[in-house]
Amino acid sequence: MKLKKKRLIYLILSFVLIYFSLPNSFAQQYRISLLTCDPGEEIYSSFGHSAIRILSQETGIDRVYNYGTFDFRAPNFVLNFAGGRLDYFLSVSTFERFIAEYNYFNRSVREQELSLNQEQKIALVEFLETNYLPENRYYRYDFFYDNCSTRIRDVMEEILGEKLIWKDEEQDPVDKTFRQLIDEKVFYMPWSDLGIDLALGSKLDRDATPREEQFLPEYMEQAFGRAEIQGDGPTRPLVKNERVILDFPQKEGSLGLLNPYLIFWIIAVVFTAITFIGFKKKKLFIGFDLVLFGILGILGLVMSALWIGSDIPSTKWNWNILWAFPGHLVLIPGLISKTLKPWLRKYLLGALILADAAIVFWILGWQSFHPSLIPLMLVIILRSNYLYYNISRYKTSIA
Repeated sequence: MKLKKKRLIYLILSFVLIYFSLPNSFAQQYRISLLTCDPGEEIYSSFGHSAIRILSQETGIDRVYNYGTFDFRAPNFVLNFAGGRLDYFLSVSTFERFIAEYNYFNRSVREQELSLNQEQKIALVEFLETNYLPENRYYRYDFFYDNCSTRIRDVMEEILGEKLIWKDEEQDPVDKTFRQLIDEKVFYMPWSDLGIDLALGSKLDRDATPREEQFLPEYMEQAFGRAEIQGDGPTRPLVKNERVILDFPQKEGSLGLLNPYLIFWIIAVVFTAITFIGFKKKKLFIGFDLVLFGILGILGLVMSALWIGSDIPSTKWNWNILWAFPGHLVLIPGLISKTLKPWLRKYLLGALILADAAIVFWILGWQSFHPSLIPLMLVIILRSNYLYYNISRYKTSIA
């Protein structure tokens, strides 16, 4: 009898030891998923969003980890954003609050539950919790290479290592440049699209690899849907199941009446008309050129500042500066002067050559410019050519 009691005691002790020797994490069951949100109507939300949802099935705590958080009230926000020195940070909110925000703005949200084993789930939760510490949560944002989507991809690769197989060979074989990928999202925001094309240079015009395409949440969602986990048992898809949480119809896009395509062609027609009238009446109408080259010069200064002063790699080698050249500002005193400065015609010839060079760069594929700029480039060529050949007739030459 005593022997049976001892065996029972040993059995209970063994059970207790085994139970407590297991990682505490195994007492906690998690459901982990990727949330992908459709684009919004503001420029900062126009590319969509990604976040990680972690539901504790033991406690019912439902949290969303969001790498796409920034503070509008941060000191020098605009300058830091333009200069590539803006820090984003990892934030955490309840799932209910997260969904309420997207429901308010009528943005669809889809969920992909991940088929991680228990050990991988715990490792992911611990990684995010460590990353959420105040000293770890901030990171230097890079729209193309380090954003709310790529951070999640990098976390998954950190946790799964070589077991994560992306299956990129199953992707649509159509190659797209970074600029084309952006255009897909902002085509119906023509002024924002134009601003992006003006600010970012020729580095955007190379084909993005399947991995690089994951800077857009939609493409990362597709990549997760293709991916597999291998090497820790039977090969299985990374995504266990999918569901739509919020579903709103996509709004029909419209360029609107006051879009750059229409405005710039109207400007081109106006400049063509005044050039024709000036030729007939032997007048220059220099006032139009002062406005034209003044705006182009200021625009060139902004692009030069981004090229030189910004930490964003994609603002470098921006050949928009060929037609919107900062030196065009020197034309203003030269055109206003009653006497013909000896350098003025040479500069007009240079402006003509630079505008022609921009078109050549475009044709050769060295940089793709925004399509609405075609009439502006034609205006620069027209007016610099007209002034070059006619300005000496209306000004007294000086040595």
